[in-house]
Amino acid sequence: MSNQLGHRTVRNITIITDLILITLAFAFAYVARYQFQWLLPTTLIVPYQEYLGQQILLTIVLVIMFIQNKVWVRRRGEFWIDEVSRVGFATATSIALMMAFTFFFRPLAFSRLLLVWVLIFTILFIAIARLLRRFLLQILYRRGIGVDRALIVGSGEVGRGVIRTLLARRDLGFRAIGYLDEGSAASNIGSAQIPHLGSWSDLQKILESDVNVHTVFVAMPNYKYKQIEDLVRISQQYGVSTQVVPDLFQLSLNRVEFNNMAGIPMLSTREARLSPANQTVKRLLDLATVAILAIPVGLITVITAVAVKLESPGPAFFLQERVGYQGKRFRMAKFRSMVVDAEDQKQALEAMNEADGPIFKIRDDPRLTRVGRIIRRFSLDELPQIFNVLIGDMSIVGPRPPLADEVARYQTWHRQRLEIRGGITGLWQVSGRSDLTFDEQCLLDIYYIENWSLALDLRIMLQTIPYVIAGRGAY
Repeated sequence: MSNQLGHRTVRNITIITDLILITLAFAFAYVARYQFQWLLPTTLIVPYQEYLGQQILLTIVLVIMFIQNKVWVRRRGEFWIDEVSRVGFATATSIALMMAFTFFFRPLAFSRLLLVWVLIFTILFIAIARLLRRFLLQILYRRGIGVDRALIVGSGEVGRGVIRTLLARRDLGFRAIGYLDEGSAASNIGSAQIPHLGSWSDLQKILESDVNVHTVFVAMPNYKYKQIEDLVRISQQYGVSTQVVPDLFQLSLNRVEFNNMAGIPMLSTREARLSPANQTVKRLLDLATVAILAIPVGLITVITAVAVKLESPGPAFFLQERVGYQGKRFRMAKFRSMVVDAEDQKQALEAMNEADGPIFKIRDDPRLTRVGRIIRRFSLDELPQIFNVLIGDMSIVGPRPPLADEVARYQTWHRQRLEIRGGITGLWQVSGRSDLTFDEQCLLDIYYIENWSLALDLRIMLQTIPYVIAGRGAY
């Protein structure tokens, strides 16, 4: 059944908080107008109680406008600025109506400047409150409090789009309990966090056995409309909220552009890659970050290189050919964390591989040196890649550059992660690192490419710090 109680609680708290903030905004506006006399001095001090009637009327008008503009309808994934813009429009409309009221009815106490201050303080206070709400909800969601348990039906491109969004955006308040495929084993997704629970025809059986499913995301191709109708009907039968994801050419809406050609609506698609302007911005951020980190990274590099060299024979650095942007190969630098002949031993250790897909990972790799285990745990072995960033082979944030033999085993959709320069850290780094399956890493990488922004890069950089210090998922 749907998680209506949790949503209603958040909505009721929001409404009560907004009403309190509206009252405070009016009081602050009165102080700004008559006590501090900002912008326009006045000798006529009107008592606050003379404005109580107007305050009550304005509050009623604001409530009506907030309802009309759906200010109290929480839209998951909505940008904060969009949420504030709805608050601003509703508040500005209410203030305009109040100004019209004072113009026509001429109350004994009125001040249009006071109403301007009410407008400013109301938007300011509610905007800050929305930021705090987002922060608190993120903390609760990450602890599993108040989340909607979600089931995804569909494992094609549309289904993968939903899964990668739920993996990357824990702040949306969904915890995916699993996914159902579309009837083809070939489209199954290798995911440890979101397990495969069967086929789409198993939905009713799952809803009967698990009464705590709150949301079903139906992400199937449009030509299976009959099955989609059945899935929606079954979900509604069990009181589960249903979200049907449109199969718009099996693309993310971030890659669809809406145009108007002489009155004819047109849809065009763009590649899942950064525009030249965004690539320039990202490059400038990389160079600025390298400049800031140059001295501390240089000092740590010298100390680490000496430690590696003293413990075992061989070079301090390890250069390995990797596949970068659009399949271009380059030599990626790392501190050597293993014995010199580690690559020669790899084939003999294939049976110990703990990773799925084309990647090779062993949690307690016997080839690691003592220093290597330490620098791996705190990701210090990645520091020389700052040089790769400097010369333009890599970026600070991006998908992990793969080996050529890994790329040879990619499925078609995996190759989308090569449409951007590889990074030292990335969305995968702050979402589980080596604890993620290969498909989960790819889903996060594709989400990052489709949703890139300067703010996203900065957020990932900041979130990387506690992950590196704690050594979570690093091996």
